[in-house]
Amino acid sequence: MSDQKTIWILTGPTACGKTALSLAIARRFDAEIVCMDSMQIYRDMDIGTAKPTAEERAVAPHHMLDIVDPSDTYSVAQWVEDASKVIRGIQRRGKRALLVGGTGFYLRALRQPMSMGMISGDEALRGELEQLDSESLHAMLAEADPETAARLHVNDRRRVIRALEVGRLTGVPFSRQPQSPSPAPFPSRCVVLNMPRESLYQRVNQRVDQMMADGLPDEVSMLLQRGLTANHQSMKAIGYKELIPCITDGFPLESAVDAIKQASRHYAKRQLTWFRREADTTWIQADQPDALENTIKVFTEEPS
Repeated sequence: MSDQKTIWILTGPTACGKTALSLAIARRFDAEIVCMDSMQIYRDMDIGTAKPTAEERAVAPHHMLDIVDPSDTYSVAQWVEDASKVIRGIQRRGKRALLVGGTGFYLRALRQPMSMGMISGDEALRGELEQLDSESLHAMLAEADPETAARLHVNDRRRVIRALEVGRLTGVPFSRQPQSPSPAPFPSRCVVLNMPRESLYQRVNQRVDQMMADGLPDEVSMLLQRGLTANHQSMKAIGYKELIPCITDGFPLESAVDAIKQASRHYAKRQLTWFRREADTTWIQADQPDALENTIKVFTEEPS
């Protein structure tokens, strides 16, 4: 079996069956689950994020859920810092850390830390950049340094701002700065779940229907009553942004459901494209009866 310090990572597109498989693995190996999902970090956003239920959480300890208020912003750099602390705590207890989720930029940021150069910061410039929204910052970086922009997610404000800062202060794009690669903090084994596109899209549509039946419109309404708006980072999530007009302006619910399904299918496609670019992964067909055993084999086989 791979060393206890090696983290196991189970990822894949939305609705591909990660939760069920992860619970089976956690039960068999007494592992603790670290959620790798950029929306499940938010408290009180349970239905639309497909957060593990109380019964599922009872199977194994779950970490990195419900850690941020929906009114707060939370960057990928913060996730890496917080998740790394959680992983080290799990390992100190002699347990296995099993990362589960489909947020690709969390996965890449953890496994491929990006050095941000040795250039001293400029507080005035950084303060100026901090006033801009994430989309504008990323667009500026894409124009000035497309290579770095392609590596950074739009919500990774800290690194986007740092890359812009370094470029402006030196006149040289961050991608051309001399850098020493940062070592990955943890050795890892990574499995990407997949299934035929038609089956995956059918599961996506069924999940959306179940979310609606479970009361997603009421969840969105509750968040709006608390003062959340479409401008908050959390409310830009699929399922929430489409339902806001239904609640505030009487937009037809049926049209919103169709939009959620379409956006979710497109998101699954983008996830698969992202994971194909990830190095050191093993792809497993989630719809096959041997998916669990094949995944466990990847995690536990001795290195050759």
